[in-house]
Amino acid sequence: MAELAPGRLVQVRSDWPEARGPAHIRTPHYLRGRRGRIVRRLGEFPNPEDLAFARPAPKLPLYHVAFDQAAIWGEGATGDELLVEIFGHWLQEVPAQ
Repeated sequence: MAELAPGRLVQVRSDWPEARGPAHIRTPHYLRGRRGRIVRRLGEFPNPEDLAFARPAPKLPLYHVAFDQAAIWGEGATGDELLVEIFGHWLQEVPAQ
């Protein structure tokens, strides 16, 4: 996947690897399938999903992704956001409309 630029709309993959066996997942379950906006790229870091099992861990891009709070929790004032760190392999670009 190409680098995701700030402002780019993304969707968190709706995947549940923990249902297939032991897994270490850093992506909150309540955000899977949800849309957010890239705020910034934080750098590249070893994949914690591999590190947890002592497997070779490729470096992956990590992003700050903002989500509309009301869309996630059903409450909050206009403009309230959740800011979450999510690795790039969990993000899918949303096509421009």
